[in-house]
Parts: sequence; structure tokens; C-alpha cells
Amino acid sequence: MPRYVRAFAPGGTFFFTVNLYERHRMLLTDHISDLRAAFAFVREQKPFVNRAYVVLPDHIHCIWTLPKGDADFSLRWQSIKARFARQIPEGEHLSARRLKKGERGIWQRRFWEHMIRDENDFQRHVDYIHINPVKHGHAQAVRDWPHSSFRAYVRRGVYPADWAGGEDIRNLDWE
Repeated sequence: MPRYVRAFAPGGTFFFTVNLYERHRMLLTDHISDLRAAFAFVREQKPFVNRAYVVLPDHIHCIWTLPKGDADFSLRWQSIKARFARQIPEGEHLSARRLKKGERGIWQRRFWEHMIRDENDFQRHVDYIHINPVKHGHAQAVRDWPHSSFRAYVRRGVYPADWAGGEDIRNLDWE
């Protein structure tokens, strides 16, 4: 069995990618109010600052900063996933392994995290988050996608409202 090593940095800032198990489903945007409620509930129980985010139909990217002395983002993700899954009607494909364990087939079991190293790294990941709906063909311009923190960044003067709005950015290399 693989052994995953997670970054341990109490009070750290992290970029996450969390995917649905069945990537063709549109559960996250179809049930956006349930997802928001799951985030709010968990944030109330185990605080974190959601610094930037985008919710696409089949995956989420976000940047969190954890409280001083706290490095447990895994528990927060487990709680968000479980709370959201309880709100979704059953009907997804379930593997024999998931059936045996009594699991739902909503989320991929794992998630990807990256510890933000500095301000430049932070800004690169914020840009990546906000450009993601255009990159995946869900919007023509960043400002057109409703499920992201982009508008809050515009209000704070970080981005102009037309940032990455007219270029053909889907073919750019974002890695």
C-alpha cells in the first residue's frame, strides 16, 4: 500500500486540488450551495482562511492558511467531503471495494496539496486558480465564471476586471 507523506507546517498556507471520483459528473456546480454549506460548517468547527478558490464541475482548487499551531488540513478535507457527500442523492457507480467499505463514490480518496513557499509562489497559484475555468473551457473570460474568488480579488484591486479576458489562454502552459 502506498505511503503518502503530507507536508506538516502548522499555520502554513497550502494549495489544494480535490477531484470527484467520476470526473464526468457536474456535482460540484450542480450542488454548489451544499458545497458552500459543507465548507462553512467545517470552517466553523476547524477554522482556516480560504485565500483563493475555484469550483469547477468536477474539481476544486483552493489556497488555505491554517491557524498557528494547526497543520491538520487532512481532517478538514475529510469532513468537507463527508458532509457534502451526505447531501448528494445516491446513484453513483460504486466499485466492489467501495461497496465493501460502505463508501460513497463521490470523491477521489486522496487530494493533492502543495505548501506555498513565498509570495511569488502564492501569486502564481492564485493566478492558476482564477484562470482554471477558462483553461478547461467552462468560460470565455475569467470574470464570467461565478464560482471563484476572482471578483473578491477585483474588488480589492489585485486584478483588473478584464484580467485574462480576451486572450486565448487555453493553450498556454500553466505547469
